Amino acid sequence: MSAIDTFRAETRAWLEANCPESLRGAAASGDLVWGGSQVEFGSEDQRLWFERMRDKNWFCPDWPEAYGGGGLTPEQDAVLQQELKRLKCRPPQINLGIWMLGPVLLEFGTEEQKKRLLTPMTRGEVRWCQGFSEPNAGSDLANIRTSAVDAGDHYVVNGSKIWTSYGDKSDWMYCLVRTDNSSAKKQEGISLVVLDMHAEGIDARPIDLISGKSTFCEVFFDNVKVPKENLIGPLNGGWTLAKRLLQHERSAMSKFGEFSLPTHFDLMSILGNYLPGSESASPSDIALRARARAAALDEHAYNLTVQRMGQQARAGQDVSGIAAIMKLVHSEQEKQKFELLVDAMGYRALGWDGDEFSEQELAISKAWLLSYTQTIAGGSSEVQLNVIAKRVLDLPDAPKGGAK
Repeated sequence: MSAIDTFRAETRAWLEANCPESLRGAAASGDLVWGGSQVEFGSEDQRLWFERMRDKNWFCPDWPEAYGGGGLTPEQDAVLQQELKRLKCRPPQINLGIWMLGPVLLEFGTEEQKKRLLTPMTRGEVRWCQGFSEPNAGSDLANIRTSAVDAGDHYVVNGSKIWTSYGDKSDWMYCLVRTDNSSAKKQEGISLVVLDMHAEGIDARPIDLISGKSTFCEVFFDNVKVPKENLIGPLNGGWTLAKRLLQHERSAMSKFGEFSLPTHFDLMSILGNYLPGSESASPSDIALRARARAAALDEHAYNLTVQRMGQQARAGQDVSGIAAIMKLVHSEQEKQKFELLVDAMGYRALGWDGDEFSEQELAISKAWLLSYTQTIAGGSSEVQLNVIAKRVLDLPDAPKGGAK
């Protein structure tokens, strides 16, 4: 038996013994564990799975052991991911720091920053949020105005961020700030800093959403002191790091669909509950079933491509282009899937609360509304199309003044 075959057998045996049966399969969004200083477990099985994977150093299996990672080779990590998927193991924790900031720190951080910031991530001790978008700087991220003024041994940060996921529950934030206003080019003069969300002068206020789920916050900074050792990368060089972070964000946005309901709803099974059998099906019913089959095939193709993208990333290949494509495809597919469900279910998909609707019907109603936000969050579909045109297809910019 080869070394990798031995590793697979040992990994499979360990997962079989240590992943609780109750944590195999899709989870409702409220059943996911978010790592952090105030980590909460909904069951004893969640706590056990969290602690076992933490102690195995498999929160970050392919990170260096020096920073608390598992030190696995790309080939070993690929095997681990395959075995986790085979058993349908839920993630032991969700941590945006691991998915987005961590890879950037590994590439651009100092040795001191890596040891100070990465190790708590690998232990599930810190919950991270992202401070990028502002009221006047969403898709046009280079237009940020939140400032960080040099005050000797620290920066003083003033301004605000919006659409900050779980800002009110996070311990730390990685944040884009403007450190120089002298350049005419907006992309210059931007820096990336990390800051303690418990610092004096920070106020995170939840934003209510139409879907009934409030995960977003507006965060205000009033003379917040940020030590200079919390500057990541070069001063005024944050735009390069931001682009790298956004690549990881697009991959992370795609991952959420792998973890939770209702994205795991079986379309054909649901349609069978609301559409008549083939003998009495109308032309519109047949058309709905055809749309469902096409959507199911698209979802399967997407999942296969995600696997391939993960293997390429672990092999050190550039996946920035495909990450933008996958974010676009996934968010648009989800929106179309829930529009299809609403068309098939009729008024049964429009419930908000009450015993007259099933739990699944209420979940679909809220997921339908939420699916529209996913075409904006993490970069709107229009922005993704621009990224794909420029960075993947290498198309030229449109001439100023329009085509002639």
